[in-house]
Amino acid sequence: MHVPGPQGVAPEVASGATSRSAEWRYAVCGILLLATTINYLDRQTLSNTSTQICLEMDLTNEEYGRLETAFGLAFAVGAALFGVIADKVNVFWLYPLVLLMWSVMGYLTGWVETYSGLLLCRLFLGLFEAGHWPCALRTTQRILGPRERTLGNSILQSGSAIGSILTPLLVMWLVTDERGSWRGVFQIVGLIGLCWIGFWVALVRPRDLRREPAAAPAGSPVGVSASADAGTPFWSIVRSRRFFVLLIVVVSINTAWHINRVWLPKVLQEGWDFTKEESLLFNSAYYVVADIGCIAAGLATVWMTRAGGSVHRTRLIVFTVCAVMTAAALSIFWLPNKTALMAMMLLVGAGSLGLFPCYYSFTQELSVEHQGKVTGLLGLCAWATSPLHQVLGWVIDVTKSYDFVIATAGVWPLLGAAALWFLWDTPAEKRSVQVAA
Repeated sequence: MHVPGPQGVAPEVASGATSRSAEWRYAVCGILLLATTINYLDRQTLSNTSTQICLEMDLTNEEYGRLETAFGLAFAVGAALFGVIADKVNVFWLYPLVLLMWSVMGYLTGWVETYSGLLLCRLFLGLFEAGHWPCALRTTQRILGPRERTLGNSILQSGSAIGSILTPLLVMWLVTDERGSWRGVFQIVGLIGLCWIGFWVALVRPRDLRREPAAAPAGSPVGVSASADAGTPFWSIVRSRRFFVLLIVVVSINTAWHINRVWLPKVLQEGWDFTKEESLLFNSAYYVVADIGCIAAGLATVWMTRAGGSVHRTRLIVFTVCAVMTAAALSIFWLPNKTALMAMMLLVGAGSLGLFPCYYSFTQELSVEHQGKVTGLLGLCAWATSPLHQVLGWVIDVTKSYDFVIATAGVWPLLGAAALWFLWDTPAEKRSVQVAA
């Protein structure tokens, strides 16, 4: 079936939804954006209230870092667990379940009275939030072809910026100097997830995301074909050079993004003497620019492929530009004032989030049958680096400086870009692109 794409684009129909319109496909991407937004609202609430919580519970930076370590390690386990499940059951049912569970854990955080209770809530929040990514990426793989996927993944990923924009605004609105006022933010954000489930059920049907895809129409560029992928052992994919490259990439971009996500509010307030209000407002501005960078990365790949560039090279160029932008963080040791710091961090924010849609699109070319497991295993490896936050907290406690934390985040994406340029199996990629086209 010939489905018209937006603005005259050739049909980019994924094998699981060949009868659906372009408008429907992008509406689903909008639903995925909302899910990512809720995911980050729940996740970011702690970092945006961290100064007040640490004061009330008398926590050191190392203990705060331990909360993020618990979240990250649980996220790593959840990524592997839900990655396997997403390949075995229809994500139409799995997706709302994991979203409901992480919303419950976020809500319960608002009721804890002890550090151990807070630690436990963060652990289970991380476990269930990890289910979002295998479900979301399996969805975009089903409904979008390769030339659309980076843009679709940009829409999906931009929800992380939107959630991070909204969280400081909620904190400014609800949190006062009164003891315990931070609790209401967790409770309200936890309840928001229930609304998303209604949107999902109204727009999507189980047949749209069935595990066994239908045959793609002749000429439709769907990337890795289901027939070529069928029966391929998962461990043969894991042993491939491309998986190794993506392992380097996912560790590098997640480490950079999450260092800034976890520590930026403290860097601003305690390292550079921003007031609480200045910090929260700049946090929102940081994620506004990050969102722009994310969408721009997706649009750039569409424009460059329309101009005749190959899918792989287009993604690689965009990824590298974003990595160089993120490396601007290394300049923090020489910045003269707050204005220079804010300008640098805005550049870093745009680059660091723009990396993700390119990475997701690379992973979706490895396998249709094993997409959930690919996403889950890579996520496990990326989040296994979470103990780094506890180490960084210890470094801050010893040195009384936050600049090293930000500089550390700037180095990592360059390693990912180098791996893609020098280690990716380009001859096989060229054959894959030719088959897709």
